[in-house]
Amino acid sequence: MVIPAAVRERARLAPGTELEVIADDVSIRLVRSVPPPRIVRSGKRLVARPTVAREKLPNVDLSRIMEEERNRWPW
Repeated sequence: MVIPAAVRERARLAPGTELEVIADDVSIRLVRSVPPPRIVRSGKRLVARPTVAREKLPNVDLSRIMEEERNRWPW
């Protein structure tokens, strides 16, 4: 399956990224396969911690993603 470069860049898909294919009545979706987080107690709170090594986590620019989403909808 070929995923266009612009889509790969936006989704931060690197070679070897595992994807799950989900098909239903109206669509086919590709979802990144990631191990579930580990829930740990931090003081009185429960916190989700990744189970993947930090260097293997994707580098995500959250402010850029939020700005893209804001600009996606014309008001």
